Amino acid sequence: MKIALFGYGKMGKEIEQIALSRKNEIGLIIDLNNINSYSVNELKKCDAAIEFSTPDTAVSNIYKCFDAGVPVVVGTTGWLKQWDEVAKVCKEKDQTLFWASNFSIGVNLFFKLNEHLARLMQPHSEYNVTMEEIHHIHKKDAPSGTGITLAEGVLKNMPGKKKWVNNETNKPEELQLISKRIDEVPGTHTIRYSSEVDYIEIAHVAHSRKGFALGAVLAAEWIKGKKGIYGMNDMLKM
Repeated sequence: MKIALFGYGKMGKEIEQIALSRKNEIGLIIDLNNINSYSVNELKKCDAAIEFSTPDTAVSNIYKCFDAGVPVVVGTTGWLKQWDEVAKVCKEKDQTLFWASNFSIGVNLFFKLNEHLARLMQPHSEYNVTMEEIHHIHKKDAPSGTGITLAEGVLKNMPGKKKWVNNETNKPEELQLISKRIDEVPGTHTIRYSSEVDYIEIAHVAHSRKGFALGAVLAAEWIKGKKGIYGMNDMLKM
């Protein structure tokens, strides 16, 4: 299949390599050099688009894919305040959107593990849950979409926690989610339940961007020919 790439940084280049290794073709690359000069007709020649740009440009890129009738896989985070609007336009125009806060297969399994552990811990009030995420210094949003997804997984299974906060807190109703940006770390997420006598901890540590890139390409292959709004749970049938 022929894929359009929105964003050609480190992640975009990794996606390109994975796509080519799976016998796909990169039909169009959109970055800062041609964001205002490429045509919708060029985009229409592609079977799907993968969007990994910036929070400021993601929504515009999504709409361009809708206009071209091209299914779009979106991995950019930090734009979800506009989610309702984008979802409405997608449905009204009968287009196709696949969004995930993280495309790694391992991370999506970790999402399920996180929710299951939260349900197990919910009756045990002697434990307090905290979270930490570490990403590379180039990541523009904090907390990350992955961090927010993990936090929301805890909140919906622990009624005592009312909201997450991106800072240190001693308030029992707040879930502490600390974001760190260090060197070139691809992504580390840790959830810890601490009591006076012990702690329980689960973590996901990414070794490289390859897992994220592979998931995005698999999503682009899977979404071809479909209409509607999808996510990793749909593709992985979880």
